Amino acid sequence: MNSQFVKGSFAVLAGMALIYLGDMALGVNIEIYRGIATFTFPWVIDVFLVPFIAGVVVSLIYGRHGKWLACLPPLFVRTISFAQLTFFDDSYEYVDLFFRIPLAYWGLCLILVVESANFGGIIGEIMKGVYRLPGRKRKESPMNVTPE
Repeated sequence: MNSQFVKGSFAVLAGMALIYLGDMALGVNIEIYRGIATFTFPWVIDVFLVPFIAGVVVSLIYGRHGKWLACLPPLFVRTISFAQLTFFDDSYEYVDLFFRIPLAYWGLCLILVVESANFGGIIGEIMKGVYRLPGRKRKESPMNVTPE
């Protein structure tokens, strides 16, 4: 089995777990629209910070081109969450689905979450050092130099 495939699969699963745990910890379900009351501080954290951290983690695990792989975990988690709310959550069985989860709103949230994870993936690649020029070494910090 290809090691890049294994690393990529592990990175995507780790990112998905991180996003799912972030959703559960914050208690937010970004797919359900409740008017202006939807946009709370935990919602903002769940849309921007949680996918950003997941993107950093995915990119640190995968390495080069991790920024592209970082888009997959939020895409998968949001799609699974949307399907779960659509087909299996019947706590609102007498309410039309598109009043609870408008598709245009979900699409906007999906774009925001994926872009946040992509930005996190770029930061993760920078932290991993994949953008260094070949042959150049990291500069030593003056704090790490031992006096002679």
